[in-house]
Amino acid sequence: MDNKTIAKTIRRYAQLMELHGENPFRTKAIAAAAFKLDKLPFVISPQTIERLGEVPGIGQRTAQKIESLLNTGTFPELDSLLAATPAGVLELLDIKGLGPKKIQIIWQVLGIENTGELYYACNENRLAEAKGFGLKTQEEIKRAIEFSIANQGWFLYAHVEKLADDIITLLHDLLPNGRKIAYTGDFRRKCEVVKTVDIIVEASMTELVEAVTKVAALAIHPPENASLLEAKNDIGVTFRFIPADPSSFYRQLLITTGSDGHLQQLDERLVEAQLPEFDSEEAIYRSIGLQYIEPELREGTNEVALARANAIPRLISYADLRGTLHNHSTYSDGVNTLEEMALYCRDELRLEYLGICDHSKTAVYAKGLTIDRVQEQWAEIDALNALLAPFHIFKGIESDILGDGSLDYPDEILAGFDFVVASVHSNLHMDVQKATTRLIRAIENPYTTILGHPTGRLLLSRSGYPIDYKRVIDACAANGVVIEINANPLRLDLDWRWHRYAVEQGALLAINPDAHRNSGFSDMQYGVYMARKGGLVAGNCLNTFSLSEITRYFERRK
Repeated sequence: MDNKTIAKTIRRYAQLMELHGENPFRTKAIAAAAFKLDKLPFVISPQTIERLGEVPGIGQRTAQKIESLLNTGTFPELDSLLAATPAGVLELLDIKGLGPKKIQIIWQVLGIENTGELYYACNENRLAEAKGFGLKTQEEIKRAIEFSIANQGWFLYAHVEKLADDIITLLHDLLPNGRKIAYTGDFRRKCEVVKTVDIIVEASMTELVEAVTKVAALAIHPPENASLLEAKNDIGVTFRFIPADPSSFYRQLLITTGSDGHLQQLDERLVEAQLPEFDSEEAIYRSIGLQYIEPELREGTNEVALARANAIPRLISYADLRGTLHNHSTYSDGVNTLEEMALYCRDELRLEYLGICDHSKTAVYAKGLTIDRVQEQWAEIDALNALLAPFHIFKGIESDILGDGSLDYPDEILAGFDFVVASVHSNLHMDVQKATTRLIRAIENPYTTILGHPTGRLLLSRSGYPIDYKRVIDACAANGVVIEINANPLRLDLDWRWHRYAVEQGALLAINPDAHRNSGFSDMQYGVYMARKGGLVAGNCLNTFSLSEITRYFERRK
């Protein structure tokens, strides 16, 4: 260990002492010692330990810890604190702007144990009202986490979509009129996370370099060959530009869009066809005897077989959605009032209904509703429905699934809701058997209407609790429980890879934004993208039902 590593380890020990509320004077002394260690004029080694103990501000006790560090890589006091700290909480110590005092509140008061949960809490506005935080601090933490995620080289699709659209717009302005430009690769297939944004451009490499150089937000990497130009923006998103000859643009677009699995199924046909010039991808698929395959489906599953049988259905679109379910107002941890959300859905989004699903009583960190506040909310909904008709607000709740699979309200309260979204928010570390049994018990509850974010995953930060997908989906189908596609870009849960199985078993799905503010309703678009990847059609999605249809559905369920 060099001096810097030793100083960093002692600094981490001081942070953990503060996090666990140890003697504040001793904690400050250890933090000061870490600073001194980093500035020592000599190299720390077994031979200099005695000398180290004589340095003011370090002393014999700290020197003994460092001697243990040199010999074993650790010391007992550090091991004890590390063992008492969840791994995810340790990660929080590396986020810029977060010190042990704030992390203590995040962990011990808000119940947040990793970076993904913290980022999601920022989106839910939960930090803004916590002691010592506020809106400004919340936004700073959110930006710091986004920067940290970006450094891992992966990006949420939703976080780069606007950047990519801006680049496309600039390229259209910089290249001659009429030149074709299109997304391709993972980004065009609407993959939930991407490493690059690939763009195919009808231009030579010389024209492409000249145009991209003028896009001030991008730093170009010199092209290594004539087929690719890379550039990065200031947060590290890699844009890959592919020059294309006009005569082969659509063939290159088709080949660069598909996953390896999709291309393996197509490759032989493309070679056999000896493709001439085509004016669209549709024409290319048609020339090899296939129905057109939407980009989102080109993942190498069964899409080619379906296309060969002309059996690819019209996929769901955003325009098919008639209402929105699972949303949070100021009654729990939302930003907008019930009335503000209803008016936004009616007047701005032109929807027919809003489902409000504030947090239930167990979610005290999110101002979960006591039974008295449930009654208060129902009264306000009745008044708003009289005022806003024919637009309708449905009385819903996001009821916590407890550790044993039960819901956290008595039956007589659950019976009063129009619908119930049952979700797991705590005790996320069960094994697959316990987690699956827990969910199935909640699914079998006669008051459960929708299973919310089935695995609890947070993309790029938390994999979610393990479940037996088939058993859970089968239970939903058997009990008439709708499965949520949580459209928040951090969740996108249920994973699109299981949508087809759910439909085959006869289960309905619902695209829910889980909105905590009016701007959150736009996340439904990302849910639609995932539903399309899963092959979903409008008839398999609950919130494509009209107001009269979904009203009858909820009444039958009750």
